[in-house]
Amino acid sequence: MKKEYIKELFEKFESSCYNFEGVECWSARELQIILGYSKWDNFKNVIDKARKSCEQAGEAIKNHFADIGKMVEIGSGVEKEIQDFALTRYACYLIAQNGDATTKIEIAFAQTYFAVQTRKQEIIERRLLDLARITAREKLSKSEKKLSGIIYERGVDEKSFALIRSKGDQALFGGKSTNDMKRMLKIPQSRPLADFLPTLTIKAKDFATELTSHNVIDKDLNGDSQISKEHIENNKAVRAMLKDRGVSPERLPIAEDVKKYKDVLRAKKRKF
Repeated sequence: MKKEYIKELFEKFESSCYNFEGVECWSARELQIILGYSKWDNFKNVIDKARKSCEQAGEAIKNHFADIGKMVEIGSGVEKEIQDFALTRYACYLIAQNGDATTKIEIAFAQTYFAVQTRKQEIIERRLLDLARITAREKLSKSEKKLSGIIYERGVDEKSFALIRSKGDQALFGGKSTNDMKRMLKIPQSRPLADFLPTLTIKAKDFATELTSHNVIDKDLNGDSQISKEHIENNKAVRAMLKDRGVSPERLPIAEDVKKYKDVLRAKKRKF
């Protein structure tokens, strides 16, 4: 395949992409032409195979093959509705995989194009999830620092604050202490538990901490006993909410060390 033709195909795929209800899509009718199919019925057979592959993969067909019939002029100002689909990147990938790459170089190119583009999308989505977890972890640190400052003025020192946090963890994790969770998840005792928790649990801890900060001031709480009781109750309330939605915080799997994600992001920033 000549470089000029590869470039031409690449530009065709890129320029035919459009936004459909906030999702990056391709028109099946346009893709038909780009992939070298002269007859819609022949291309529709490939689409049907792709739809079946989508279903077998456990994906909802309607989420990737949206039926969007459109009107075309057939002469003398008369219009006729023809079948068309708004195809997601994943749908296009499946179509390319079900096409005949041995007789159509366009299909061979599309297989590589959509495989690479889909992988890029997966990497972007993974990076966004990593960033969300880093952001949540940093937010928790700020919330804990804020609470520490509030209760320091109300007779709670740093050592007592550590105990209050630990009791909060015990309430959130159904009776398992911070150290119990570290042992269960095989986390080094010297490292913060939150660095290895999934985003949902980090946000749960953050919410309980913010509730405690608010209520310490709102209820004018003072001393270890009052503030500790408040923090325990807030963590119990958050746990109850999660349990009501079928989530047990202590049963969620361990996540990658959040520091590794930070290091990777820093390294990528230095490249630019």
